[in-house]
Amino acid sequence: MPSITLEDVARAAGVSLSTASRVLSGTAKVSAERHAAVMRAATELGYQPNAIARSLASGRSMLIGVITQEISSPFYGEALLGIERGLEGSGYHAIFASGHWQADIEHAALDGLLGRPVDGLILLGGQTPDAVLRALAARLPLITVGRSIQGLEDHCMRVDNVAGGYECTRHLLERGHRAIAYIAGPESHRDARDRLHGHQQALRDWNVTGHPALFTQGDFQETSGLMAVESLFTRGEPFTAIVAANDQMAYGARLALYRRGIRVPDDVSLIGYDDLHSSAFCTPPLTTVRQPMYEMGFAAAEGILAALAGTPLPAPEFAVQLVTRESTTLLRRTPRPATTEDPDPATRPAPAAGSAPMT
Repeated sequence: MPSITLEDVARAAGVSLSTASRVLSGTAKVSAERHAAVMRAATELGYQPNAIARSLASGRSMLIGVITQEISSPFYGEALLGIERGLEGSGYHAIFASGHWQADIEHAALDGLLGRPVDGLILLGGQTPDAVLRALAARLPLITVGRSIQGLEDHCMRVDNVAGGYECTRHLLERGHRAIAYIAGPESHRDARDRLHGHQQALRDWNVTGHPALFTQGDFQETSGLMAVESLFTRGEPFTAIVAANDQMAYGARLALYRRGIRVPDDVSLIGYDDLHSSAFCTPPLTTVRQPMYEMGFAAAEGILAALAGTPLPAPEFAVQLVTRESTTLLRRTPRPATTEDPDPATRPAPAAGSAPMT
């Protein structure tokens, strides 16, 4: 069956080809009767406009390029879903590419998207230098999720991961834990560095010296969490709690503890970061820090659409939230942070979040 053309629609509606084209592109100023005739003919004939021809005529591809780091990641998946939902009904569609946290792969992905071309770009995390992104932003609308670019702050959707890392460790310190193991994310990740900084700040605020043997390096994948716990046991330094810099590593850590017959939280408390959907269904459900990735993805889509329309960008505020579940518990009683001037630590109140380190 031959495809229905614009000429067929114009003939059925009894209007000129140019009128039919302007009605269907939304640029026509015609009588309500003619507009209705064109729309009725297009519907009855099942006309589907040619996307390539339409983009040539409008000068827009109606495509938004999205660079994520791992399409398979449940963490980034939430943001991608938010982007898709945010673009619904706009006529724009997202095309995705992964950078895999490697600068050369991300560069190739960017080149591939920009070669289509796309009308706007959303970047989730990544290794592309800020200077390159500033140059890109001068050419087309650009929004980033999970990173901040000097000079483009209004185009960046991110949360305070230092505060999130602090909340993880403070939660355990307030429950009496002092021997706290830490499974870090890759040093190349800004998020991982910020979460570690928050963890270290909380230890300083409670005058707790972190033992080097309780620090392990992971890569944000489940396997590295499992291996990190095995490494901790090999080192022999006792611990009562584990902070994993993301939920996926916490899943691996939980498996390693289970295989050794160690109960969570009775023997060891465990806390993650991200609040992935699966974290509420672990055994036991995982205490974690939620960052609103879906909401940030949705806001990124809204920002791109606003930039394309020439309207002010939205300025949403995002915050991390500690989600307390059954994987963490009190350690006997709740000791308070002490200083050399305070002989009775049990009488001293715990510091508020963000307070200066005690000396």
